[in-house]
Amino acid sequence: MKNTTTAVKPNKTAMVLLILGLSTIIFPLYMTIVIAFKQPSEMTNSISGILSLPKAWSLNNFREAMEVTDFWNSLRNSMVISVLTVVLSIILHSLMGYTLGRNKKSKVYNFIYLFIVSGMFVPFAILMMPLAKQTAELGLANWFGVILLYVVFYMPMNVMLYSGYLTNIPLALEEAARVDGASTWRTYWKIIFPIMKPMHATVAVITALAVWNDVMTPLVIMAGSSQNTLPLAQLNFQSQFGTNYNLAFASYLLSLIPILIFYLVCQKQILNGVVNGAVK
Repeated sequence: MKNTTTAVKPNKTAMVLLILGLSTIIFPLYMTIVIAFKQPSEMTNSISGILSLPKAWSLNNFREAMEVTDFWNSLRNSMVISVLTVVLSIILHSLMGYTLGRNKKSKVYNFIYLFIVSGMFVPFAILMMPLAKQTAELGLANWFGVILLYVVFYMPMNVMLYSGYLTNIPLALEEAARVDGASTWRTYWKIIFPIMKPMHATVAVITALAVWNDVMTPLVIMAGSSQNTLPLAQLNFQSQFGTNYNLAFASYLLSLIPILIFYLVCQKQILNGVVNGAVK
């Protein structure tokens, strides 16, 4: 019996789009690495001078960048803010998503859900000055106030994701737990919370990326304090007369490593969480 299977030919249009998509990632990454290892004297106005490889690969830019940004203290502040924000977001937002997602038939709960989700359409620029004044008056012009604001800012998106993901969890699991005598609180923590692991990973990565790279919130809330995050510390490379791109790009690569490692750890759960968390 002859084998009638035929090889699937690659779609040329898809290949072209894939190459274009990869170029938008590879080219900026190449430029970042090359400029980070170059010396200022190698930076010329010509395109060939910018794209060319460094004459000597040296870590001097990274050492100087770490000194300018007070790297370890700035890294500690960014890590504390990011970790606490992610932990609080997973705990609080998953609880809110569960409560609202399981009671959407109620007009009151549905109104609360829509009210919270509508917060995604409020730009930070509108809230910036009132929040700066209020946090200063309440004594929250520090990293604790920044964490509190982050938990509120990312609540709409995370609640929507958790509520959507709950549509994939059958109510029969909770009903069976109640028959066995489990309370709603115990049912959530013992059954529902572990099942939402893919969504926890998705929320953690989305929130961590947003917090790790944010400049405006710490700049507005913690202005004048010594508690710099990495993005705030990297503003030191910009002066009135120009920017030291070599040190800045070296610092960007250093700050990329922790969040990249975190993403690689969680990546197996992300796709499943995003697909299943789509609102039906």
